Amino acid sequence: MNDTVKLLKECNAGVKMGVSSISRVMPYVKSNELKSSLNKCKDQHAELGDRTHKMLLAYKAETKEPHAIARVMSDMKIRGKLMMNNSEKTVADVMTDGCNMGVKSLSKYLNQYKNATEESKNIAREIISSEQRLNEVLRYHL
Repeated sequence: MNDTVKLLKECNAGVKMGVSSISRVMPYVKSNELKSSLNKCKDQHAELGDRTHKMLLAYKAETKEPHAIARVMSDMKIRGKLMMNNSEKTVADVMTDGCNMGVKSLSKYLNQYKNATEESKNIAREIISSEQRLNEVLRYHL
């Protein structure tokens, strides 16, 4: 059960970070296609966040906020890059980095928390798949 809670907490923090990052870049997106893809990913992340939250409640565990330093660094990177060049290519570049980081982190946690339940592992895999799908779309905007 301990690995399950730890994995769910990381999943929950990860989707919160994803939703927050997408929200931050949306004002710079003009393309309907990119807007639609980002909104779809944001909605999927929000739904997965709700699911992880409910599962954590069932284990009587708290959700986890994204690490403050990671959140601040992400925000600084997004704002800094978009201040220098507020194009959709920059949005795609920043979001690609975020997707790669999410896939890397959750893959690490999947390997680390081997004793987590299959249900929690499946949620982690769903988040990874969502990040990978968005990453594929973003490549066309780089």
